[in-house]
Amino acid sequence: MSLTIKKVFKYHFTLLILFFFMVASDINSQQSLKEVFKDHYLIGTAINNMQIRRADEQLFEIVKKHFNSITPENELKWERVHPTLNNFNFEPADKIIEFAVANNLHIVGHTLLWHSQTPNWVFEDENGNLLSREAMLDRLENHISTVVGRYRGKIHGWDVVNEAFNEDGSYRESKWFKIIGEDYIEKAFQFAHAADPDVELYYNDYNEWYPKKRDRIVKMVNDLKAKGIRIDGIGMQGHWGLDYPVISEADDAIKAYSETGLKVMITELDMDILPSAWDISADVAKTAKYSKELNPWPDFLPDSMHVVQAKRYAEFFNLFNKYRESISRVTLWGINDAQSWRNYWPVFGRSAYPLLFDKNNQPKPAFDAVISTVK
Repeated sequence: MSLTIKKVFKYHFTLLILFFFMVASDINSQQSLKEVFKDHYLIGTAINNMQIRRADEQLFEIVKKHFNSITPENELKWERVHPTLNNFNFEPADKIIEFAVANNLHIVGHTLLWHSQTPNWVFEDENGNLLSREAMLDRLENHISTVVGRYRGKIHGWDVVNEAFNEDGSYRESKWFKIIGEDYIEKAFQFAHAADPDVELYYNDYNEWYPKKRDRIVKMVNDLKAKGIRIDGIGMQGHWGLDYPVISEADDAIKAYSETGLKVMITELDMDILPSAWDISADVAKTAKYSKELNPWPDFLPDSMHVVQAKRYAEFFNLFNKYRESISRVTLWGINDAQSWRNYWPVFGRSAYPLLFDKNNQPKPAFDAVISTVK
């Protein structure tokens, strides 16, 4: 290697080291979310297997500095942890749990029963016919007892049932509902409690501010309590936007849920600021085709939108702080913008900016706005 090349290499290596220490110093100088909210509620984030496998130390430092609760994003959903009838794949979830235990993090298991991300074989016999009620209950109990039992004493709470109701308060006609009947929810809670009598058990849903849906969830909770079936909390998925829900509607929902006596949790918080795919196309089913109109800021978010998003985040955290006696946890659904699911749903390939840290792991104006709600 020539002397000139050595000098160039040394120069760039020095710059790299300086950049690393600048980033580390920046992270260390930030106020800690979990410290700011330590007298209010837990502050959580979702983490996935890819982040663990890549061993991104900067991401890990953000988690350890700012969050005291984590939720595996996908690794405990049925399709991942129980992909075939006689095969459980615990390795990805195990790695996340090991990271959480090593860093003394509160752990939430997500989710034991859901209509989505559940393989078709779960509901079928060897001939492809739908199972009987009894066979379906046996399969559900085996899954829950195996998964919950494996993490007994490590996972602190489980999202037992996810998204069981429609916005009008009716039951979602999932295969769980069609095969087992209305009591599939209480059966799932009973199976989870039997597998780990000490773990907390939650119901989780989205659009939970709709009045009819809200009232139906409250009725379900009270029915379970009247039957002596353990349920500890209600999770409100915070996949919200700039114009939904109206703050007063979210307020009414939190108030109604807190009056059940259960813990209230904001479970999957992110703030969508992109144009709605549903408003642009009336023919959208589950996803929409990419278009420039749906991806207005492919490279960076303008300052004006940072201000709008920060204000919206502050409105919600002011609301959460109002109910600090009832809310036990607020979980952001991801660590930074680059890894948010909003980048690929409902439109694949957009640049979404829904979280408190940007694609370079730097705190956004929304981060400061959230901190300011306690100051």
